[in-house]
Amino acid sequence: MKDSANHPHYKPAKINCACGTIHNTFSTRGDHGVDICSNCHPFFTGKQKLMDTAGRIDRFNKKYAAATANAAAAAAAKKS
Repeated sequence: MKDSANHPHYKPAKINCACGTIHNTFSTRGDHGVDICSNCHPFFTGKQKLMDTAGRIDRFNKKYAAATANAAAAAAAKKS
């Protein structure tokens, strides 16, 4: 049977965010800092910016529409 001393010891820790928020939790590491937390992350604050990918999608569709048109023309020429 395993010895119960193998479990890590969790001690109180403060997680300091770059925005100034302090989260109290338990950790084997102790106090440490993070760059971003749930209080300042754009996804959680509602300030998330969506990238404009319409140009990329248009380019993709244009590229492969030409390829399918060429394939259709080749198939029509082959049938003739």
